[in-house]
Amino acid sequence: QVQLVESGGGLVQAGGSLRLSCAASGRTFSSYAMGWFRQAPGKEREFVAAMSWSGTSTYYADSVKGRFTISRDNAKNTVYLQMNSLKPEDTAVYHCAARLGSGLYTQDGHYSYWGQGTQVTVSS
Repeated sequence: QVQLVESGGGLVQAGGSLRLSCAASGRTFSSYAMGWFRQAPGKEREFVAAMSWSGTSTYYADSVKGRFTISRDNAKNTVYLQMNSLKPEDTAVYHCAARLGSGLYTQDGHYSYWGQGTQVTVSS
């Protein structure tokens, strides 16, 4: 069982940056592949970024490629999402997710554990 708690959201102007954190409970964090998803009002949840359990592989949605960076610190049981050059269309609730496995997972159905989310609002 893994519990995930996101933090770091907030209000930022377009062009600004935020870093989201997702702290995980449990002693086997390094065995989990991690992902970030987001959901804007009235829209379906969408994939943002994924990282393998080892941290050596990453994958991004086209909409955030070159602007967002996913990383993890297994010693701190934490995964991060650095978001730069933010746009109003990035406004959403951001969730981190975890699952056992060595691959990269881009669909929400692949993940077993979810955090409660953190709100990111980008003003124009």
